[in-house]
Parts: sequence; structure tokens; C-alpha cells
Amino acid sequence: MKNTICSAVALMCGIAASAANAQTSVQIYGIVDSGFARMTNVNSAGDSMTKMPSLTSSFPSRIGFRGTEDLGGGLQAFFVLENGLAMDTGTQQQGGRLFGRAANLGLKGAWGTVTLGRQQNMTYISGLKTDVLGPNLFAIGSIDPYLPNARSDNAIGYMGNFSGFVLGATYSLGRDASAAGGPAATNCGGEVAGNSKACRQYTGLIGYETKAFGLNASYDRMYGNTGAGGGLTSSANTDIRTTVNGYLMLGPTKLGGGVIARELNAATGQTESNLYYFGASHPIGPFVIDAQVARRDTKNSESDVDMLVARLTYGMSKRTFVYTAIGRIDNDGASAVALDAGGTVGVGLAQTGVMVGLRHHF
Repeated sequence: MKNTICSAVALMCGIAASAANAQTSVQIYGIVDSGFARMTNVNSAGDSMTKMPSLTSSFPSRIGFRGTEDLGGGLQAFFVLENGLAMDTGTQQQGGRLFGRAANLGLKGAWGTVTLGRQQNMTYISGLKTDVLGPNLFAIGSIDPYLPNARSDNAIGYMGNFSGFVLGATYSLGRDASAAGGPAATNCGGEVAGNSKACRQYTGLIGYETKAFGLNASYDRMYGNTGAGGGLTSSANTDIRTTVNGYLMLGPTKLGGGVIARELNAATGQTESNLYYFGASHPIGPFVIDAQVARRDTKNSESDVDMLVARLTYGMSKRTFVYTAIGRIDNDGASAVALDAGGTVGVGLAQTGVMVGLRHHF
């Protein structure tokens, strides 16, 4: 009798576990993207270089795990774990984090989505539908490397869409816990006892979006702390970005643009700039043509930057694409912004680049 009862309990537990698993949907997904780029004026001597990009090509490579569970009554639980990888060497991106692109979970209902953990903040989200080149190797992320890395550690986020009106916000107790260096790892882990501003960050978004057009505005304010990168070495230092952008669909043609006003109050002084961008994307059969112009105007300085990029993508299937792009960047004054993300250029020099690559989605 005892064995029979144990067997029955085990069977019931197995049935319950199977039923619970049946309600959970887990997806493995990713992008693998790599190519070659030829760049001019990579140093003050005017030398050229051919290389395989590390940070991105047309899209950053990644592998992710996404899961949802229906809790009933229109409520869902979800999680996202997404790893970024460098295809040239196979190493991890985002400051060496295992799941540097996303590591979060939350709840979703008719009222919106609440997310806990490392996540994209509102600066990232505000640019998704207006930047036609996105994280391309040649794009506005080269001028402002924070834009494709606008994620926040230790954060709680909210997003809601109410008949086209979009509201969103994030609040981080410590915006960047990695000390590996670079725009994705600025050594500002926060959560410091006795210092409520250390490495805190808050972002907000408001907008209106439809399939035909959209307009939104976002605000991003981050604080520094001792040892943090980007000149934010004190909790009194701030880096503020205010964005206004939009998109318009003219049949299959997409137009997108905006302006990002930045005010950097660093240990070395205050800098203000405006980054303007405008682009167009148009499909022609299996081809897609993208083009974008951008300019960073730094106030009270001659160190301005102008960029022009064009890209052609051919869809070999629904998942596999080949592409090529050409771009030019002009640096004025003491500016040394490279055309390719993470690249180098001689101070005050113009740079031209050509790239070709292959991308597969799974």
C-alpha cells in the first residue's frame, strides 16, 4: 500500500509538472553577423587598414533565451537572457558579461510591462524606430557610442502603449557594474551606502506611434561615482541626453530622424552638443537601400563631425542576408571620431570606409 501511495504521488507530481511546463514557452534565438571593412586614415600618418569588425557589422551578433508563462486573467510572466558575442574572436561583448545584452524578468498585462534587471533604457528604445541604420558598423553609434549601449544594470523599467500613446521609464540603482572599460562597461556599479546619487540613472519616454508615423521624446540622466569612466568620477557629475525623434512611412519607404541634445558635466568641465540625424529606407524586391546623414554640433567648439552612410542589403532568404555599405566622416578641429564603431582615425582627418558582410538569423 505504501509503495502504491508513493507511486501515485509521484505520478501526480509528474502530471502537474508537465502541465506547468506546457504553459511555459521558451525560445532560443540569435543573430550571427560578420564581414570585412576597409578604412582610410586610421592614424595621424594617414594609413589604411582592412579588418574584421569586432563590435558589430550590420547587427551585433547574439544568442538569447526568451520565455513566457500565461498566468491567467491577461497576465504573463516573462524572462530574457541575451548574450552578445564578437564574431571575429568569439569573445563576450558588453564588458565581458555573460548576458550583457539583457538579463531580466517581469510581468506583462493590459496595463503595460514591468521589468527587473539589466535592460534597454528609454534612450535605446526611443531610437529603435527612427534610426534606419541602427547598430550598423557605420552609423550614429560611432559618433555617440552610448546610443547602441544604452542599457542599465540594477534597473526597474515600465513600458505601456495605450491606443498609440507610449509611456516608458527606467530607474537604476547602479547603472553599469562592469569595469572592463569602453562605453558598455564604465565601472559605475552604484548601490553605495550613504550616497543616494552614486551611479543612479533614470530615463523616461513619451510618444505617439502608429504604423504610418510616430513621434517621441526621451530624457536620460546618469550620475557618476569614484572611478567611473567618461569623466563622471563623482556623484556630482552628470551626463544628460534629451532626444526628440520621429518616423514617417510613405508607402514602403521609411523616413526617420531626430536630434539628441547632450549636456556633459564631467570632472574635466562642461560640454554641450546636438547630434542631428536623418535617414531613409526603401525596399526594392529582395533588396533594401538605407541611407543616413548625421552631424554633431559641439557648442563653443570647432570639433564638429559630419557623416554620410549608404547601405545595400540583399535577402537570400527570410533568414540570411548579404550586405555592403560605404560611408564617410569628416572631423573638424580636434575631433577624432572614427567612421566604424570602435575604430580609430587621425585627429581632424576625414575617413572613408567600405564594408561587406553576411548575416543569419535563427
